[in-house]
Amino acid sequence: MDSQNSTSGSQDPTAYLRSAQFSRDSPSVSVDNAVTANDLLLGAYDPAKLHPLAQLGDQLDYLVLEDDKVSELPGAGTAIPSRGWSDDLCYGTGTMYLSGLALGGVWGVNEGARRPLAVSNARLRINSILNSVTRRGTFIGNSAGVLALVYNGVNSSIDAFRGQHDTAGSMAAGALTGALYKSTAGVKPALVAATVISGLAGIWSYVKKSV
Repeated sequence: MDSQNSTSGSQDPTAYLRSAQFSRDSPSVSVDNAVTANDLLLGAYDPAKLHPLAQLGDQLDYLVLEDDKVSELPGAGTAIPSRGWSDDLCYGTGTMYLSGLALGGVWGVNEGARRPLAVSNARLRINSILNSVTRRGTFIGNSAGVLALVYNGVNSSIDAFRGQHDTAGSMAAGALTGALYKSTAGVKPALVAATVISGLAGIWSYVKKSV
């Protein structure tokens, strides 16, 4: 017994593992009825096979997303369908932010291309254009995104309070947004911003209903 232990202890572990044989006493499990990825993707599977002990059967509840359901608020049926305030908030803010980035980028390219340089050099000109694009693009994009975020939030609140969506509510939301945006600059800039944004909101609401 001692000699056998000393022999196995002195044997190389790698050679021992290579020569070892493993056997399973329990019977092999059949995988003929197992659920495969193809069955899950095609939907041709039995829910009871997920776990037989759970006894699910046909009692599984599925999440139904009503993607085609639009807002039922009176006056909300415009050329741009909306499912509610969340759609207006997300899509409106994202669209205005990207539009502001594009407009600011064009402004930055024009400004950087026309800026006088001490030395006429292509590398310096490209650097000037990139600096102007990053400065103007982010400024216009962030400003437009914030305005759209506040406007859509106020407009949705006004619509929910009044129970309808119309041009008057949009113009009121635009006026409040402009006044809030320029409130720290003084009374006159706040009134000017309120008038401009209210007019733009009224035009946008009229166009959506007319198209």
